[in-house]
Amino acid sequence: MQRLQFFLSESPWESELVNDRRLELLHEESGTAPHAGGVIVIDDSGDRKDGTATAHVGRQWLGRLSKTESRIVTVTTVWTDGRVYYPLHATPYTPAHHFARSRSDPAFRTKPQLVAALAARGKEAGFGCRAVVADCAYSVSEDWYLALRTAGLAYVVALKPHRGTWARADQPHTPIEAAQALTCKDAKHPGDWTPVERHFRDGHTETWWAADARLGGYGPDSPGRLVVATTDPARLPEKATWYLAANLPHPDAPHATTSAHSPADLAEIVRLYGLRPWIEQSYKQIKDELGWADFQVRSARAIRHHQTLVNCAFSFCRPMVRPTRRPRCHRAGPMPRRGAREGDRPRPTSLTGQGHYAPSVLDSPPSSPSTGSGEPGRTRTHPPSSRP
Repeated sequence: MQRLQFFLSESPWESELVNDRRLELLHEESGTAPHAGGVIVIDDSGDRKDGTATAHVGRQWLGRLSKTESRIVTVTTVWTDGRVYYPLHATPYTPAHHFARSRSDPAFRTKPQLVAALAARGKEAGFGCRAVVADCAYSVSEDWYLALRTAGLAYVVALKPHRGTWARADQPHTPIEAAQALTCKDAKHPGDWTPVERHFRDGHTETWWAADARLGGYGPDSPGRLVVATTDPARLPEKATWYLAANLPHPDAPHATTSAHSPADLAEIVRLYGLRPWIEQSYKQIKDELGWADFQVRSARAIRHHQTLVNCAFSFCRPMVRPTRRPRCHRAGPMPRRGAREGDRPRPTSLTGQGHYAPSVLDSPPSSPSTGSGEPGRTRTHPPSSRP
């Protein structure tokens, strides 16, 4: 216990250098190397911590408990293409009361500012992406948009359905009003809507509907687009409808040939945002399996050390190449009889025919058809041979 405490709190190793080396290994491995079709997903997550002597602690909203508690919030980035996913960078958020001049202090950074800087760092580290993807919590920050534009990053971010914007009296004022203004009779007469087929990890597909809407400065001919995706254009169900802002140009837009980003059709926009739940899946595994918040240290340096070690453990536990479907059983043969020697155990065979695959406790379940959002399944399941 004392050695571990010293290793986290007093040992002089630099967490940033260790994390950089981890990313180099992921970049060099063919099974985890990034490519232009992936995304960088950004989000923040909090964990309850009592007391006031621990760095970064403050009373903030805790989503897991649905109330305001004393906690530590960390902003994170994850790279994923739906086949593999792993954390890139993480930075604890420091509340304003820790600074001498509160929010006016030059060193203070908001969560959107921190996470935009992390996305830019991911690009600089060689983890290119088609777009940065985020939920609606970041769509209200002008600093976030400015930071991404400065870094030359495209984005697909969710908008709050009822968040208003300036417009003429006879025009829509919220994203949901803009969606309701689109024409649609039925599946045979979709009007402004286009069918989009979504593919899930467990092999099933769903047909969604997507359209470019007009709201304020958003439009298919504008630098900023408002894309609405839903399972039912007539009813726009709350839990199966996305309102997405993106700066990827429409293929027919006048500025499509001069834009810094290649054009994207509706199916591409929907695919990119459909990858966002993988950061939620990584949170579940990092926290439930690897003890992200189970540290007993107080200094900012020690907390960063702990988080870096957890991200290293996640990366080493992940399979190098993921199969498209999970086999029913990972074992190559029956389990050895009780008392058999270690060398008598059957060796597992390759499941993919290429690369490496190591079943682990972090092997995620396939997505659930009932979610309707491409989100990985919520039930924690362990393969028969996945015991550590």
